[in-house]
This record gives sequence, C-alpha cells and structure tokens, in this order.
Amino acid sequence: MSRALTALISAAALAALAAASACHVARPESPSQSLPSVVASASPSTSAISLDPLGPKPAVPVPPPYVPPAPVVFDAANGIKVWLLERHTLPLVSVTVTVPIGASSDPRDKGGLAVATASMLEEGGAGALSAIALAREIDTLGATFGTHADADASQASLTLLKRNATRGFALLGDVVAHPRFDAAEWKRVRELWLNDLKSRASDPSATARVVQRRALFGADHPYAHPADGTFASATRVSLEDVRRFYASAWRPERATVVIAGDVDRAEATALVDAAFGSWKARADVPAASIITPPSPKGPWPRVVLVDRPDAPQSVIAAIRVGPSASDADVPALWRVNEAIGGSFTSRLNQDLREDHGWSYGARTGVSRSRGAGMVTASAAVHTEKTGEALKAMLADLDVFAKRGLTSDEMDKTRSQARGELVQAFESLQGASSRLALDAALGLPPDYERTASERRDAATREDLARLAATYFDPREAVIVIVGPRAQIANAITAAGLPAPELRDADGNVLE
Repeated sequence: MSRALTALISAAALAALAAASACHVARPESPSQSLPSVVASASPSTSAISLDPLGPKPAVPVPPPYVPPAPVVFDAANGIKVWLLERHTLPLVSVTVTVPIGASSDPRDKGGLAVATASMLEEGGAGALSAIALAREIDTLGATFGTHADADASQASLTLLKRNATRGFALLGDVVAHPRFDAAEWKRVRELWLNDLKSRASDPSATARVVQRRALFGADHPYAHPADGTFASATRVSLEDVRRFYASAWRPERATVVIAGDVDRAEATALVDAAFGSWKARADVPAASIITPPSPKGPWPRVVLVDRPDAPQSVIAAIRVGPSASDADVPALWRVNEAIGGSFTSRLNQDLREDHGWSYGARTGVSRSRGAGMVTASAAVHTEKTGEALKAMLADLDVFAKRGLTSDEMDKTRSQARGELVQAFESLQGASSRLALDAALGLPPDYERTASERRDAATREDLARLAATYFDPREAVIVIVGPRAQIANAITAAGLPAPELRDADGNVLE
C-alpha cells in the first residue's frame, strides 16, 4: 500500500473519531448528577417536545356528530306516500311497506291477529303464485324478504339487486295488494304459531316479557298482550279474522313505501306506480283506527312472581312506564339507558356479570311506541343468588337515579350514540327499516336528523333529570320468574313485600 493511500485512510479515521466525539453526550457519572439545564428546567410537555424528533403531538379535534340524511317525500299516482333515501354507492335497493296498524288493534280476545296476518302475507302466496312459487321467485332474484308486526305497525320488506328491482317490486306489490290467504297455508302457519306459543311458556325470559306488559299496562290496555298473542287467544283466531284484519289495516291510503338505495326519484316513482298502482282499499270494510294508547294508570303491584319449580335460573326485572316515541326526552334518554344497562360495559352488566358472576348478562331497555312506552331493567341470575342480585340491581338503579351519569359515561354514551346511528344507517335494509318505523309511529321524515342533534347536545343536567325520572327503582314494578319455594325468602331478604302470584300469561292467581 502506498504512503499516500495510508495517509488518506488515517486522516479519514481521525475525522470520523472527531465527529463521533462532537456528537457524543456524556452520561451522568452518578444518579445524582444533574441533567442539562435545558432538560431539567423544562416542563413535562416541553421536555417531550424537545426530545421528540417528530415534534409535539397534534391535538385531536372532537368529531362532529353523524347526522343522517332525511328522505325525500312525495306521493305516488294512487296517493301512497313514498319516502326515498338515495344512496348510489352499491347497485342495491331496499324497500319497506308499512302501515300504522299493529297488535294494539287486535280484538281483546284475539291477541296475535296482526302478527298472524303479517305471517300469512309472507307464507300464504300472492297474486298468481302459491306460497312455494312465491318463495322460489324471491330466491331466484337473490332477494331477502320478510313481514313483521309489532304493537303499532305492520311491515313487508324486500332487499335486492337494482337490476332485479322491477320484478321484485312487482312481487312485493302482489304480497301487500293481492294476498291469496290459502286455507292449506293457514293451517300450516297456525300450527307453527301455536307450537311457538307452547314453547314460549317454557322460556323464563320470554315469560317475563309477557308478564311485564300485563302487570304494567293492565289487562284491558292495548299494549297489555304480547304482539304474537297467547296460546288461548291464538286458538280463537280464524282465517276469516285474518282476511278482515288485512282489509281494514293494510290499506294504500294508510301505507308508506320507504325506499333506500340506488334509485333516483324518477326511477322510484315508476317502480311504485307499476307495483302498487292497482292497490285499492275495499270500500265495504272500514279502515282500522290508528291507536295511540294512553299511559296506564296505577295502582301497580309492587312485586309479581311467576312460579317456575326446578328452574336453575331466575329472571328478575324492574319495569316502569316510559315516554312515547314522539316525546322530546326520547333522544337523550337513549344515552341514559346506554349508561345504566344498554351496553356490555354498562353499570348493571359490569356489576351482576363481571364483578359478581351472578348472570350472563344484565340489561336495560326503552321501548319505541306510539303511545306510552316501557322502561325495563332485567337479568337472568343463578337461582340461589336471586336475593343478592335483586338487591344489587335495585341499589345500582337507586344510585344512578340519584346521581346521574359520570363524566366518563357522558363521553362514552355520546360516542356510543354516534356509533349506533352510523350502524343503523350503514346498510340499506337497516336504513329503510328505521325510517319505516319512524313513518309508522307518526314521526316526521327528518326525525333522525333532529334527534341526533338533541341526543348529542344533551347536558349532564339533562341526563341526570332523565335518570331520576325513568330509573328510580322505588316506583318500579318488580317481576320475578323462578322457583317460588327457593326464592320466597330471598324476596323478603331484599326488603320487598309478599309477591302477587301470576301465571305465564300474566293472569293473577291469588
């Protein structure tokens, strides 16, 4: 190696050593040695800024609330009201036909008639097609189809590809305008219905839901019976009853057609006119009245017990009268419900399930009804822990009613409310179903938009007032389904009076 090359390498090495020395920061000789003054004197935030090569962490702004779009409303040629929510991201269309008549219009001795009628629309054939032929046509289109009835409304819905919309709408038009009501299909539907009602009596949770309505609303109230009726009431429903109920309830002047998906107004108008243009109400059958049931009147029983011998679990519930769907408190009440029992991380579920292991899940709920609603807190618990679980549930509700939501719950429920609304509108079927229920309950087309704003803007004081109004356990009816012999002492230990005994349909026994 030449002297010149050796000298060059040596010079480069010396330069590298010098640079390393210049960049090196000496370690403190001992733990007590002070840090450089620029670091030692800085606040934690300044220290983080000076040491982080990426700079300060940006502040994350509070995201705006999700405000769902309101549908465009117009009338079809024969007067049917249409709500249209255009969404052109996917070549799909979802349509729901709803009428504001449901189980609250059932004759008192024929509970379940509205549900039976809806079932026959789906299962009884339509137009020129038998029930089997109709099902095959819908399967060929790759569509999803179903009917439903609850206390305040009846619905028929269809979701399918846009290219099949003309045929799909025609089938739906036949279902709601030209049902066949075949006697053979009625026999099959009725037998399935009766079997379901028989099996319901063996389900403690289902029994509790039936008894809760009867105990809170009273035997004569339109909301007192379950939507699908009882076994006794179902045996009194005939095919002729179904035909008459259909003619009085499923009428075009009462109907709203809700469409969500890849169609514009001109396309939607053509589809509705072609499918439902021949739908005419029977002049010889009067229209059913749209019922808005009043709030039930007390006095209510304090404790109701349904004896289920040998049941390994008891179902406990605290129920109260709630607001109607149109009440101004309802949007904010959603957040209150979410905090106490509407989600997995809610207070009741964390206490009864996570902390104590007495239940697989505890929850609360607020019904959406045209008339008075119902607020419910419930859980299925180990039988031997019935008393302890009931005391804990009532204590949780009491603290919640007195103190309201915490700061963490305020933030969490606001985020959950936004997420729930996004989830409801993320699918076309979900959007059309949500809007159809709004229409049936008499709510305006922009209800979801205004409700979202009110729910998001609710203050802590607003939510505290609602917690005290709707979740105070001292004014609740306690319903228990379980083995009387094993839980009678637990009811007394919980400081409650002797229970009123009822059967699985909510009828008073003593």
